[in-house]
Amino acid sequence: MSTVDITPADAPRRPRPEKPVAVLGGGPAGLTAGYLLAKEGRPVIVFEAEDMVGGIAKTEVRDGYRFDLGGHRFFTKVKEVDDLWHEVMKEEFLKRPRQSRIYWRGKFLDYPLNGQDVIKKLGPFELAMCLGSYMIAALKPKGREDNLEQWVSNRFGKRLYNHFFKSYTEKVWGVPANEIRAEWAAQRIKGLSFFSAAKAAFFGNKDNIKSLINEFHYPRFGPGQMWETMADEIIANGGEVRMNTPVTALEIRDGKVVAIEAGGERIEPSEVISSLPLRATVGMAGAAATGAVQSAAQGLRYRDFLTVALVIDGDDLFPDNWIYIHEPGVEVGRIQNFRSWSPWMVPDQSKASIGMEYFCFKGDKLWEASDEDLVEMAKREIEQLGLAKAEKVERGFVTRVPKAYPMYDADYGERVEVIKNWLEGIGNLQQVGRNGLHRYNNSDHSMLTAMRAVDNIIAGTNHDLWAINAESAYHEEQQEPSQPYKRVPTTQYEREPLVESSKEEAAA
Repeated sequence: MSTVDITPADAPRRPRPEKPVAVLGGGPAGLTAGYLLAKEGRPVIVFEAEDMVGGIAKTEVRDGYRFDLGGHRFFTKVKEVDDLWHEVMKEEFLKRPRQSRIYWRGKFLDYPLNGQDVIKKLGPFELAMCLGSYMIAALKPKGREDNLEQWVSNRFGKRLYNHFFKSYTEKVWGVPANEIRAEWAAQRIKGLSFFSAAKAAFFGNKDNIKSLINEFHYPRFGPGQMWETMADEIIANGGEVRMNTPVTALEIRDGKVVAIEAGGERIEPSEVISSLPLRATVGMAGAAATGAVQSAAQGLRYRDFLTVALVIDGDDLFPDNWIYIHEPGVEVGRIQNFRSWSPWMVPDQSKASIGMEYFCFKGDKLWEASDEDLVEMAKREIEQLGLAKAEKVERGFVTRVPKAYPMYDADYGERVEVIKNWLEGIGNLQQVGRNGLHRYNNSDHSMLTAMRAVDNIIAGTNHDLWAINAESAYHEEQQEPSQPYKRVPTTQYEREPLVESSKEEAAA
């Protein structure tokens, strides 16, 4: 795989014909902006605070095992994003089968729903009760829909909400479901109604609702491969990617960012594209942001999470890409199986490699627990769920991911609006990406915001970045672009020579 060749901090900088565009953050949105600007021959510097690119979509590597943080399927209804993925990854972009299940009341339910499996696991009585609850919700007036509980109950019925939404949602967000705004549910799960799910379960997903898709796309060595390749291309086209270089201040004067402070250096940019959290951007502006704006930014909340990756002796524990854990008796919220994402993620065919995902707040008991204690907890819980014996776990690795999810609490909309109004007065600063816009975007829409920001700079367009994916529609609903993808063999017999070749490539 390629690695990012970073210009040393003490090396002389090449003379620039004009001031560079400063891109703050080396995640999917920031790298997309840097990649497109460098392709156009524009001087650009991407600043990344960490020692790896990719942000929350990076791929960790420990002892040859590759770990995806959160599970990143690549699918989109936006053709230009899809085209960009292929332009970057070429033959390294694979098509993978999707399998996922829900662990509920000690049972594993197939997801997408399978009619026979639903009847077997829920039983005809419970199915009838869920249908009755749905009919009541469908017939009665909708009423208020301010929060997730109201929004989901109105569309699925109270019984399905309590079974399949309440416990998992509260585990993910760490607050009661009635404190999460309805906008989050509208963005993430619109189009997957009781009857659309039931129809897909019994008659197939003929409408191709992407919440029910059975295939997705994935870089061979994990999503980090895409971001590392992008970073290499930025450098090859004359741009810079400065790692371990956090931006610490924005100097704003007369409605313009006139300088940034990064790595102890003062740099004067022509334009600034920031994928940093809104809270961070406002904080770095100092006195240029009023007290009301600073207060709004400090009030924005984020949900963090951590992954405990376990290497387990023996074959794959389960065929799923991931399993949603709707079980209140364990802390784990979701479990990834990394070989099911790509066989190249796991270097040893005699081992299983999984990721136990725990949702938390930075500074709470889970976040502050030692790596050793977290690995021990993950070992206990994998056995409690009946997936593996704790004694079979050979080693474990912990990765903490701050600010993974912008929270849609009761006051977030008003706070974001205050910050937006302030940003409108800064002519050469554009916010992009998930945390940059405080919107729960997937990678495709995060990248699209960066594309539009680059258009605004190069073509002089006036795209409203806040309007991208702002409609209450989950982006898994639409048809996928027609595109030939390379397939990966899925049986162990077929995989073995591929894994051997990947070892040779890694050693080269």
